[in-house]
Amino acid sequence: MKKKERNVFLAILIFVTVFFILAAADAILAGGGDKITKAVAVLNPTQGNNVHGSVIFTQMSNGIKVEANFKGLSQGKHGFHIHTFGDCSALDGKSAGGHYNPTGQPHAGPDQKKRHMGDLGNIEADSSGKAQYERVDSHLTLNGPDTIIGRGVIVHDGADDLKSQPSGAAGPRLACGVIGVAKP
Repeated sequence: MKKKERNVFLAILIFVTVFFILAAADAILAGGGDKITKAVAVLNPTQGNNVHGSVIFTQMSNGIKVEANFKGLSQGKHGFHIHTFGDCSALDGKSAGGHYNPTGQPHAGPDQKKRHMGDLGNIEADSSGKAQYERVDSHLTLNGPDTIIGRGVIVHDGADDLKSQPSGAAGPRLACGVIGVAKP
């Protein structure tokens, strides 16, 4: 092989190698590879509160199934949201930031087309302080750039009125947890 042919061959080989490295890096950054199919958040009480529970997020064909169970609530409705940051370090839970809203929509109820991704509405506690929640949510995603993985989940003291901007006037944060990947 002549020197000129060898240089062309090496240039092509370098180009192809770089192309495949960049394609692999792009797939990794875009969530390629194994898809997350299940996630969990374990919520612990904020300072001065007793609310605790868990939320399981499971990939379904038509969205993400959200199943939650809580104890230690006062009877009635309580705002229930996914928040921007998976940070529960502040004693009042405010380190979790506001509602998760990657598409810049207004606050609304969970059945509205235009809403924060994190708007899950309310949970309702019975007289013993227990609450359950179950629904399939087509706005949520466990994969891709708008994933809920690593975000916070908050239960509030009051009911979400589903209309006040920017957060539904649900009051103080009673419990906080971080959404993590769960064993499928």
